[in-house]
Amino acid sequence: MFKIDSYDFTGKRAIIRVDFNVPLDGEGNVTDDTRIRAAIPTIKKVLEKGGSVILMSHLGRPKKNNDMKYSLEQIVGAVEKRLGVKVNFAGDCMGEKAAEMAAALKPGEVMLLENLRFYAEEEGKPRGLAEDATDEEKKAAKKALKAGPQKEFVKKLASYADCYINDAFGTAHRAHASTALIADYFPNDKMFGYVMENELKAIDGVMENPQHPFCAIIGGSKVSTKISIIEKLMEKVDSIIIGGGMTYTFAAAQGGHVGQSICEPDMFPVALDILKKAEEKGVKLVMSPDALIADDFAQTANTDEAPADAIPEGWEGVDIGAKGKAAFREHILGCKTILWNGPVGVFEIDKFATGSKEVAEAIAEATANGAYSLIGGGDSVACVNKFGLADKVSYVSTGGGALLEYMEGKELPGVAAIRK
Repeated sequence: MFKIDSYDFTGKRAIIRVDFNVPLDGEGNVTDDTRIRAAIPTIKKVLEKGGSVILMSHLGRPKKNNDMKYSLEQIVGAVEKRLGVKVNFAGDCMGEKAAEMAAALKPGEVMLLENLRFYAEEEGKPRGLAEDATDEEKKAAKKALKAGPQKEFVKKLASYADCYINDAFGTAHRAHASTALIADYFPNDKMFGYVMENELKAIDGVMENPQHPFCAIIGGSKVSTKISIIEKLMEKVDSIIIGGGMTYTFAAAQGGHVGQSICEPDMFPVALDILKKAEEKGVKLVMSPDALIADDFAQTANTDEAPADAIPEGWEGVDIGAKGKAAFREHILGCKTILWNGPVGVFEIDKFATGSKEVAEAIAEATANGAYSLIGGGDSVACVNKFGLADKVSYVSTGGGALLEYMEGKELPGVAAIRK
């Protein structure tokens, strides 16, 4: 496996899988270009070393081919602004135009393919099946797609280039055409880009060689989506701060009353088991003793504070309360390694965002005092960006599901394809 710094790109065309799955407003303007900015160093390295670049990415989850609200043409200007180089848009991935543009690329030039997910072959999921298709018919269609069309799709993409770079950590947990399968066509000319290299280095450092005390802050709405990572982290950390909607499942599992708060009764046994395991392993679980409560899920809601396990009917917990803010801050400032995955409240609504903001500020302060902080997961990244603190923490991951799966010890197809 080559390193991008040691590879000779002179006169070569590099096809780079980037993660340009960026948020757009109603007019197609990029509202957060974090992922574009992250990819720029890799693209520039190829250009500086005498190569040309073919960029490929997905955008959103289009349900049909050529749904233009998901067209990557919308982001061309944003990429050009950050890169400082003209970006030629192919308009497709498989047509004659894309092939001709790739063949004509000169050193220093950049082209962008259309949204990979306009093609069912990218994900290997057949489209256009009848609504009443049986499971057997679905399996047969998927098998047929992977046996023929997907192989041709991958072969075509690979034919455009002389080397392959995977720089899309956010999709590394997907065994898609552009993230895993294409690497086989470049057995001696495949490598990670800087985003991938930095992600793996940061996560490996936190999970394998952290400074102690090591605290993980795990937020989000549901226990069911965070069980695996919580159990994995209990083998590594000294403490876990649990926030967000999960708080109320833990409170209710122990006999508390949570009003209309989000809650998963079927997860009560799991929550109690996590409490028991943490005690057995000597891992401290930190939860807010109080909650900011609201009578509506809106900026205009009436709010109050209540114990997290005694929320009145008609009200729901939407953030940590004053005691929780103080407790979380004190705990964070006492740690040397901090992992944050998931906000501790409904940060999208300003009225319910103060808890997540104070957590972010405490992490930034701890980082300034010498702690190592890794922020991962889409919502946590959105938090630090919203509060202007992204440059005050040690590392901001571009991965959500990929980050969690890698931390859980799972082999990521996009990583394995480069390493093998």
